Amino acid sequence: MLSEQTIAIVKSTAPTLQENGETLTRHFYKRMFSHNPEVAPFFNPANQAAGLQQKALASAICAYAANIDNLEVLGGAVELIAQKHVSLQIKPEHYPIVGENLLASIREVLGEGATDEVVCAWGEAYGFLADIMIGREKQIYTEHADMPGGWEGFKSFRVAKKERESDVITSFYLEPADGSELPKFKPGQYITTRVQTPCGHTTMRNYSLSDKPGQVWFRISVKREIDLKAGTPDGFVSNFLHDEIEVGSTLQIAAPCGEFFLDLTEKHERPLVLLAAGVGITPVFSMLLSALEAMPGRQVIFIHGSLNEASQAFKKVIDDLAIKHSNLKIHYRYSNPINDISSDGNVDTGYIDAALIESKVPQRDADYYFCGPQPFMVKIYHELLTWGIPASQVHFEFFGPRQELEMPKEKMKCPF
Repeated sequence: MLSEQTIAIVKSTAPTLQENGETLTRHFYKRMFSHNPEVAPFFNPANQAAGLQQKALASAICAYAANIDNLEVLGGAVELIAQKHVSLQIKPEHYPIVGENLLASIREVLGEGATDEVVCAWGEAYGFLADIMIGREKQIYTEHADMPGGWEGFKSFRVAKKERESDVITSFYLEPADGSELPKFKPGQYITTRVQTPCGHTTMRNYSLSDKPGQVWFRISVKREIDLKAGTPDGFVSNFLHDEIEVGSTLQIAAPCGEFFLDLTEKHERPLVLLAAGVGITPVFSMLLSALEAMPGRQVIFIHGSLNEASQAFKKVIDDLAIKHSNLKIHYRYSNPINDISSDGNVDTGYIDAALIESKVPQRDADYYFCGPQPFMVKIYHELLTWGIPASQVHFEFFGPRQELEMPKEKMKCPF
């Protein structure tokens, strides 16, 4: 356990870290990549360029400092990070690298404020947290290796089929190259693919599994990421998959991970509400397919927001499911439709909002799962909080620092 002195010192630094958090983390990443370039493949250059990883780390450090005397409240964050670390194959030997560069960055950025006492306390606090993370990650690695069809590390998969789902999304059906069985995953989880970069290094990306468990393949449905902002590069891996990977190609894949999933062992009377925007449909679609199979008597409401009809994935399959399953209610909303759409039936224009959800959900007391771009996530999160939905009934996959869920509502315009 941490000493009372360490807890007091770390908590006392929380305001300073809040003020200097992003400056500290930008310095940290620059320093670490310079002193330890071997860890660069674990990080997404696009997220670095956009500042997302810096913000996420700053948020995590501030949360740890503020709650170091009540770490139970950070349990969800620990699980999220542990799952992410395992997906990228981060091991115990990587923690000293991070710790050394973090403590050095605290000294270099905070200057006189980083006294020996402060740095010593943060060294102890980091070591304590590292032990927690290493312990949980060891458990996950063991679970992956021991489950039927499981493995640790990266494994070769062959592309059995490549299927265009929309103007921007393509599905890849992946089968083990050695013909072995696949492990069962939880609907909503993701796998990691590792590819070589032009400079001869490797880089990794997480992609949600878009089919239900129990198939002879893993399916990922990948959006081609194109530069829409100055200074932001095109998505290297997504474009590589779209342009270079064909049927018969092989990819290096790590086992399924993720804490955002639909638990099929839970049985509830209340409705299941699945909300997706854009390519955020991929984990939610896996949940939809799984729920209809495992919970035939449960009411399911599925709402998907897209830019337009051409960018929307899986529409025909979902339409057919709604015909087949009387317990499924579906609705589509386009922010910039190609065709004229009358606001009736199960299609209309605009963005997903509380009014739409309430018009389709028979009661507010439901289980909500949602995924999509940040503005969409922020808006849905706030609206469910306003309704007083218990945290245990609100589930989401959020890419970025959780503090950005607090974005003011006037900034919440969602370009699907």
